[in-house]
Amino acid sequence: MSLLKKVFNQFRSANVNSDIVFQTNLKLIEKAHHQTSYRGVTMVKCPFDLVLYQMIISEVCPDLIIEIGTKKGGSALYFADLLRNIGCGEVHTIDIEQAVDEKVLKAKNITLFEGGWQNYLLENCQGFKRIMVIDDGSHVYDEVLAAFEKFNKLVSVGSYYIIEDGIIDQLNIKKAWYNGGPLKASLDILDKEPSFVLDKKYNDFFGPNATFNPLGYLKKV
Repeated sequence: MSLLKKVFNQFRSANVNSDIVFQTNLKLIEKAHHQTSYRGVTMVKCPFDLVLYQMIISEVCPDLIIEIGTKKGGSALYFADLLRNIGCGEVHTIDIEQAVDEKVLKAKNITLFEGGWQNYLLENCQGFKRIMVIDDGSHVYDEVLAAFEKFNKLVSVGSYYIIEDGIIDQLNIKKAWYNGGPLKASLDILDKEPSFVLDKKYNDFFGPNATFNPLGYLKKV
């Protein structure tokens, strides 16, 4: 008896409908993403997007990734390891204040910047040719747009400006202070900024907008 048939028979004997073996929903994914870590460091990323990030980084081979929003530093560590594995680049990760894990502090290709993205000096980017920006900051509409205005010109052609967590609309996290949030900001950028287009290759990789960053994978053209 083949292994596949044995597994199928086990499902039948357990009264499990093989058509619904894979069961999940958005709320369960949201709960799990808050518990996601990398090398033991909290990162708060949807697994779908972690896969997309490693594909994008491998494709672009950026010299520099600017990450707005550090938290514990798990995603900065993830990006830094991916860059080191392909032999290029470093990470500048920015937050209001730093409370990062020791592993992040020891990473040679991560530089931490305090004081928020507003106080990050663009002179720090001099000498880098291929730059990618990831906004995982406050998610407030006006701040997302303001950050884009500051950093988008740094992004090299063929690279990405990624706006995270437009999913908050679908999760009904519509607190008044978001003022429309990342999704509204992405829509405005796509409508008004012709040098950036939505890359559906990644945005729709797992299905239409099957990402926590819907309409957020903006490619410089």
